[in-house]
Amino acid sequence: MTDAAALVEAAKKALAVAEAALAAEQAAPAPIAHTSTAGPLSSAQVDVIRAGYAFDAPALEMGALVNGEPLSDVPVRIPLAMVNRHGLVAGATGTGKTKTLQVLAEQLSAAGVPVFAADIKGDLSGIASPGTGNPKLLLRTDSIGQHWAAAASPTEYFTLGGLGTGIPIRATVSSFGPLLLSKVLGLNETQESSLGLVFHYADRAGLPLVDLSDLRAVMKWLTSDDGKPELKDLGGLSSATAGVILRELIGFSDQGADVFFGEPEIDTSLFLRTTADGRGIVSLLEIPSIQDKPAVFSTFLMWLLADLFNDLPEVGDIDKPKLVFFFDEAHLLFNGASDDFIASITQTVRLIRSKGVGIFFVTQTPKDVPGEVLAQIGSRVQHQLRAHTPDDAKALRATVSTYPTSGYDLKEVLTTLATGEAIITVMNEKGAPSPVAWTRLRAPQGSMSPTPIEIMQATVASSPLLAQYGTLVDRESAREILAVKMNAAAAAIAQVEVQKTAALQAKDAAKAQADYDRAVRDMGGSTPKAKPRTTTRTTARKDDNPFGDIFGSRTGQTVVREVLRGIFSTLKRR
Repeated sequence: MTDAAALVEAAKKALAVAEAALAAEQAAPAPIAHTSTAGPLSSAQVDVIRAGYAFDAPALEMGALVNGEPLSDVPVRIPLAMVNRHGLVAGATGTGKTKTLQVLAEQLSAAGVPVFAADIKGDLSGIASPGTGNPKLLLRTDSIGQHWAAAASPTEYFTLGGLGTGIPIRATVSSFGPLLLSKVLGLNETQESSLGLVFHYADRAGLPLVDLSDLRAVMKWLTSDDGKPELKDLGGLSSATAGVILRELIGFSDQGADVFFGEPEIDTSLFLRTTADGRGIVSLLEIPSIQDKPAVFSTFLMWLLADLFNDLPEVGDIDKPKLVFFFDEAHLLFNGASDDFIASITQTVRLIRSKGVGIFFVTQTPKDVPGEVLAQIGSRVQHQLRAHTPDDAKALRATVSTYPTSGYDLKEVLTTLATGEAIITVMNEKGAPSPVAWTRLRAPQGSMSPTPIEIMQATVASSPLLAQYGTLVDRESAREILAVKMNAAAAAIAQVEVQKTAALQAKDAAKAQADYDRAVRDMGGSTPKAKPRTTTRTTARKDDNPFGDIFGSRTGQTVVREVLRGIFSTLKRR
C-alpha cells in the first residue's frame, strides 16, 4: 500500500469514528442544566451551591441560580425558620426591590406568617389583587422552574394619622418617647436630654402627653414663674434649650405632624393576625401623602417595632416567625441619628429575634445601614449597584468586601445584574452562611400594578378596625390640666390684686375721714350731721362693692385683661 493509499485509509477511519461519535451524541439525552459552563462557575461550583440551598425544612423560594442561563434545577431559597434572623434587600432604583418584597411577602402570608410592610410609592398594593399572566411572564417563570398561578394575599390597609387610604395609625406622645421624638425634631444631645427631663416630669406629675399641644403646654408651664420651682430637684430646664425645642415643635406641627399623634393609639398586636384559613394578613402602610416627611415615616416605623418589642413575650427559636417587618427606605432612619439612637435600634434588632419577629431592611446600598445593625442580618438580597461616581465606586468596593469568597467577580457582576436578578446569601438551617448565588428571582403571583383605589377604599370601609380607630378622640390631657392650674394661678393673682386695691381704697377713705374730722375740730365747730352721713354712706357703698371702683381704675382694668387672657388663650382649641 502506497503512502497516499494509507493516508486515504486513515482519513476514512477517522471520518467513521467522528460520525459514530456524532451519532452517539445525538442519540444521548440533552445534558442537564447544572453541567453548563457557559457562566462564571464550574460544574463543581454549581454543585456546591445546589447542596448549600438543599434545605429539608420549609423555605421561601427566591428563584434559580444563574450561570450564563438560569438553572431551574438549582433553586435558591431561605429557610422559613431563619427569616427572623433578619435580612437586607438592597439595590439601585428600578432594579426590582419592590417586586422582591412582594415575592417574600406573598410566600410568608401563604405560610401563615403575618407581614407588615410600608408602601411609599403605592406599588406594593398589588399584592391584594391576583396577577395577570402573559407569554413573556410565563416564559420567564418556566425558565426558573416556577409554576406560576395568579393569587391575591389577604391585605389590611393602614395610613399614618389618616392621611391616605387606610385605618389611621396614631401614637400618643408619651408612648412615642423623647428619644424617637428627638430624632424626628433633629435635636442635639443636650436638647434630647432636656426633652427627656420634660417627659420624666410629665410622668411624675400625672400629665398625659397625648398630642403635641400637650407637650408644648408642659414646656411652657415648666419655663413659667409658677412652674420653674417644680423642676429644681431635677436640675432645671434652661430657657434657651426650651425655646429651641418649642420652636422645633411648632415647625413640626406646621408641617402637619399633629395628625400623627393622638388617640386612639394603635394596638400593634393587630399586625400579628391570620385569616380563618391560616394565611398571614399583610398589613400594608400606605404613605404616599407624607413623602415630604421622610423622618416622620421612618421614625414611626421604629416606634411600631419598639412597641412590639415591649409587648411580645420571649419565644426563642421557632419554626416560623410570628411577624416579618419590612423596613423600606431604611436609610432615612439612620440619617443624622445620635449614638444613643443607633444603640437603641441595634438592641431592638438584636433582641426582637427571640420574640419571633424578623426585620428586612430595604435600601439602596448596604452602607446606608450602620455596621452594628448589618452584623445582625442573616439573609442578603443584593440587586444591581451602580458605580457612576467616586462615592458609588467606594460603596461598591465596601459591599463586595462583605461577601464570603465565591466563584464570582462580584465587582463586575453587581454592576451588570439585570432587573429581577440579585446576588443572594442566606443563613442555612444550621445558622451558617450559604454560598453566594447569582439568582434570577421569582415573579409575584399578585398584581404588579397597584390595586385600584376604589377597591382599597371598599376594603377599608368593610374593615372592623375602622369603627375602633377611624375617629380621633380628644380626652382631657396635660393641656387641659395645666390650663386649669394656670387659670387658678391667674385667678389667685387677680384676687390678691383685688384685696390690695380694696385695702388701699379703705386706707384712703379712712385717711380722708380723719382729715375731715381734724379740719372740723380745728375750726372749733361741731361736726355737721348731714355731711358725715353722706360721707358714711359713700364709704359704706365703697366697702360693700369695692369691685365697681376697682374695675373702673387702671389697675383693675389690667387685672381683668390678664384674667381673661389666661382663660381664653389657654382653653382655646386648635
